[in-house]
Amino acid sequence: MIIAPMHDLTRIEPGTIEDLSLLAELLMELFGQEPDFRPDYNNQMRGLRLILEQPSRGRIFVLRSANKIIGMINLLFTISTAEGGFVILLEDLIVARHFRGQGMGGELLKYGMEYAKQKNFLRITLLTDRMSEGSLAFFEKHGFQRSDMIPMRLYLGAAAELRSPRTQ
Repeated sequence: MIIAPMHDLTRIEPGTIEDLSLLAELLMELFGQEPDFRPDYNNQMRGLRLILEQPSRGRIFVLRSANKIIGMINLLFTISTAEGGFVILLEDLIVARHFRGQGMGGELLKYGMEYAKQKNFLRITLLTDRMSEGSLAFFEKHGFQRSDMIPMRLYLGAAAELRSPRTQ
């Protein structure tokens, strides 16, 4: 297990089942900022649990202080036929509002990137809000490049029922 100390009072380490409710709260904050998503505590809990209970699906790393979780990065594993091997989808990266602007998001991202290199993943892909120049600049500063690919979604099952035709 890799544990990276950041500052005297914080460290990055794997998330655990015991962290579920705090991680879900962070995701509620993140999804409240993104127009494509609606915060739903139960959905966030279910999704996080699926990852934490099956490490072959991905990893969640947390930025932890002595008494709370300050941020998280969620890396999902898949296979790319284009790359001919395992790749990562960076699903979520968030630092709690009161701790932003202190370099902690960059540290979480660097940690995730180093993890991917150590495990011989071939690529990290992420979706970020195109309306947020700050977010785009943040990822570009860390070596990410804009893609000509356009994300598209098809919602199925209960997710489709929650979406109105104008948001699909």
